Amino acid sequence: MTRQKIEIKKIDNITARQVTFSKRRRGLFKKAQELSTLCDAQLALIVFSSTGKLYEYSSSSMQQVIKRHSLQSDYPEKSRQPSFDELQRHALLTREIAEKTMEIRHLKGEKLENLSLEELKRLEKMIETGLERVIETKDNKFIHEIDSLKRKQMAGTSGVVPIIDVEILEQGESCESITAISNPEDLDSSDTTLKLGLPFPESS
Repeated sequence: MTRQKIEIKKIDNITARQVTFSKRRRGLFKKAQELSTLCDAQLALIVFSSTGKLYEYSSSSMQQVIKRHSLQSDYPEKSRQPSFDELQRHALLTREIAEKTMEIRHLKGEKLENLSLEELKRLEKMIETGLERVIETKDNKFIHEIDSLKRKQMAGTSGVVPIIDVEILEQGESCESITAISNPEDLDSSDTTLKLGLPFPESS
């Protein structure tokens, strides 16, 4: 027997309307409970009857669901759940950060106990290469500072500036000690072995 299709419109008979409301409300709440259980969904239902009576159902706490709905409405981007691709990228970045952090600790001489002999050799080679580059860069900056001082002396723009040989690099003097020598009287009391010259020839 074919089930008769019910026309969807307001039921005029009050008694029939109340009976239909009661049946449909129970069916609606049952479907909501099934949806929450099967799909692990958080949901809430609020229903007012034609007489003003309140019926509600919530898979957890009604207040929590309403609060979450308010946050979603006010800050949709903040409350949006990340996609699968975003979660994958986040996991990849987290792993890379952890690896780089551990690599830095290894370069500082920390957490070396779990490294194999081959890993320690690679770390040693990496440190030696980095140290060579640091020394090379430092020497280049020393030469640049010395050339700058000589140019200032030749231009006569900085008063009495001593001529300093590049041999200073071999003796390990710093740029600070170079620029600190600006008074010729200090040169007599200095025990440095550098060759220092006056900017202008002495008059006879």
